[in-house]
Amino acid sequence: MSWGFYGRGTELDTLRAILRRGRWFFAQISGRRRIGKTTLIQQALQECGARALYVQIPDSGPAGVLSAVRDAFETFAVDPTVVPVPSTLTALADTVGRLARLGFIIVLDEFQYFNRKHLYEFTSHLQRVVDELAREPEPVRGGLFVLGSIHTEMTALLEDRRAPLYNRTTDTIHLGHLDVSAVLEILRAHAEPDPARLLLLWNLFEGVPKFYRDCYEQDALDADRRELLRRMFFQRSAPLRTEADNWFLHELRGRYDVVLKYVARNPGCSNGDIESHVHSMSEDTGEQAGGYLKILIERYRMIERKLPIFAKATARRGRYYIRDNFLRSWLAALAPAVAAINFRPVADLVAQADDRLKEAEGYGLERLVAELYEERSRKGLPGFPLSHRIEGYWDGGETEIDLVAVDDASDRIRFGTCKRSPDALLASLGPTDEHVGRFLAAHPRHASRAVEKVAVAPVIAPSLARRIASRGWIVEDLRTLTRGL
Repeated sequence: MSWGFYGRGTELDTLRAILRRGRWFFAQISGRRRIGKTTLIQQALQECGARALYVQIPDSGPAGVLSAVRDAFETFAVDPTVVPVPSTLTALADTVGRLARLGFIIVLDEFQYFNRKHLYEFTSHLQRVVDELAREPEPVRGGLFVLGSIHTEMTALLEDRRAPLYNRTTDTIHLGHLDVSAVLEILRAHAEPDPARLLLLWNLFEGVPKFYRDCYEQDALDADRRELLRRMFFQRSAPLRTEADNWFLHELRGRYDVVLKYVARNPGCSNGDIESHVHSMSEDTGEQAGGYLKILIERYRMIERKLPIFAKATARRGRYYIRDNFLRSWLAALAPAVAAINFRPVADLVAQADDRLKEAEGYGLERLVAELYEERSRKGLPGFPLSHRIEGYWDGGETEIDLVAVDDASDRIRFGTCKRSPDALLASLGPTDEHVGRFLAAHPRHASRAVEKVAVAPVIAPSLARRIASRGWIVEDLRTLTRGL
């Protein structure tokens, strides 16, 4: 079966509505690299049949940008006798206006690069053109999409009150990961959607459609896990062999590697843990760990900080996690093995990476289960109707609970233990019971709720399920949690 267009129904409906208006728009679409911004635009434009000009803005000076525009004119057959090829950034802004008046849909990808000092003047020229188009007495039937992958730079260009383009956008779409249901749709079309494969792929790629497409094109979606890793990361033509360096770490230029690697391999570490590790690696940069964390959290959104539950946002105590599954899996399991590809047998390196990846899948399972609870509840499927989840709980006794879900309507609270290996579930029930008791003692407002406890693994055999249920626990695995999606 050929590759299709998966998920994104809500976002596609939004784009259809924008394009059907038949009047000027200036829309922002943001999201991490490879998340499918361009593919979504292409799908919507194909459906409406509009004339388009797509330009991927390079991270270069004005000459590089204008060269990319010239190439786009040729690719999309824009007649230069009708709309001249721009030779300055001022002329580029005027070109946007001319094309929009002719009914073109202009797409400027990687728009965040206009936040660079040597390109920033373009935003002032574009402001002038946008304001003119918005005031045109006759309807302007074209529009402008700007796509960007670095959150803070897109915010600085379009949402900062001091920015020329502040308050100019007519529409904003943030593109997140595909739902688990869309990932399952991909697997049902191209592989066997068994729980082990879902966990492996979701822990590697989460909901990034381009990675699944790469996997499909390498005929790896249905391969066993080590063969999948070999094809995607270790053979010479592997499409993801340099992905992290090219798409994540290129922006960092090597400045924050030590912090990122440590957090990837120690999810839930504290600020003190990170500072101690950085200091042990380099005394000169030890004191900069706090500044590094701030930049990685706020600017690049690569790390997230979770607070103790019910803590104020200003609380100093926090724990740190890599936000992106692919980056976490790459740094924690794949990067060291891929780096040694010219010095050791590939089979040994794949096995080493696979073993490390299995360790990382423990935390990945917790995130997948939380995502499934939210998605099932959002879609009204049978299960636990979620009002909200409580994240980040721990105390001085190191209380850890993998899942805390609340159903306000029925006044229930559900606590979960998630284990990649089902053999570890029975041993986890006693400690989790103790942690639940500490949680309820520390937060008595939840003690009056009906308490449920659930044990989760990728697959749980009937005999083990009976033993767990006999201790008063609900049993769920990825087969039951994905049913109906």
